[in-house]
Amino acid sequence: MDKLLNFLGLCRRAGKLTTGNDAVVETVQKGESKAVIIAGDTSPNTEKKLRKTCEMNRVMLIKLNRTKDEISCAIGKFAAVASVTDTGFAQNIDRLQQNETGGNSV
Repeated sequence: MDKLLNFLGLCRRAGKLTTGNDAVVETVQKGESKAVIIAGDTSPNTEKKLRKTCEMNRVMLIKLNRTKDEISCAIGKFAAVASVTDTGFAQNIDRLQQNETGGNSV
């Protein structure tokens, strides 16, 4: 079982996950986002734009070692990027990713 993907599904079912580039940028700019998640195969241009937006708004950016398809399957909706709007969920996703990679969020 993939704990990280299962947890993303839980986050979506709890209503604490926003998907889609425009919607994610909006939650970040409104101060609602606690973390932005991007798939490992997200385009470099999209990643660059989101990284800049997150840095300007002091929001954690977590690049997952998962593909868009894996994330989409886990949450039941196509998504290459997502915004977590709950602090506890964001911290757990960050912790799960760090345990997996042995490193920090980017």
